Amino acid sequence: RDTVYRILKFFDDLSGAIVAVLLMLLAVYAGYALWDNQQVYAAAEEVRASLLELKPEEGGPSFAALRAVNPDVCAWVTLDGTGVDYPVVQGKDNLAYVNTDVYGDFSLSGTIFLDSRCASDFTDAYGLLYGHHMVSGQMFGDLEKYQGAAFLETHTGGTLLLPDRTCRLEVLGCLLIPASEERIFEPETQDITALLDWAQDTALCWRADAPVPERVLAMSTCSSAYTDARTVVLAAIWQEG
Repeated sequence: RDTVYRILKFFDDLSGAIVAVLLMLLAVYAGYALWDNQQVYAAAEEVRASLLELKPEEGGPSFAALRAVNPDVCAWVTLDGTGVDYPVVQGKDNLAYVNTDVYGDFSLSGTIFLDSRCASDFTDAYGLLYGHHMVSGQMFGDLEKYQGAAFLETHTGGTLLLPDRTCRLEVLGCLLIPASEERIFEPETQDITALLDWAQDTALCWRADAPVPERVLAMSTCSSAYTDARTVVLAAIWQEG
């Protein structure tokens, strides 16, 4: 009986030790994951700060300065009242900048990029941008704010800077759709009138009073709403004088 007791106690102590080790390992992993996540956001903010110094503006840096950093830069997109204020690149395919920053370095935050099937000078009737959703609001993290009608009504402005001209952006609405939605993610087949009719009926919120544009910019980012969900903000592109 004493032998059985000692054996049971041994296994009980062993189980307790294993559980303690597992809990310690989980705590170490959680701490590392938190640290690693903070490093990703810190690196993204550092890159953003350096790029803002190169933002083309009158009397300041030009697109030549940006393209000296990366010749794939084709635009700069800004949405008023959000953290969206970034250069836009276009790679040879839609994987080139998913985990690469503007400087060409590996980065989990990637870069805002134009669909490789779209015209790099934004002369197409439809342009499609992609960016990671970051909870800090970096990259396209703030697009989800447009899911609220109150925010949309008071934040409709934006700018699309191009090497040869400046375009005004007017946000039309926000959609929550699957990544397989061809009306958004097949830019070569878009009919703007049909797209806007469909979007108005599908959108989480929409500005019905906005004039119908000839050119539209879609901005897409991931959403946790469901598997393969995407938050998409549609904006009219108006060329300024």
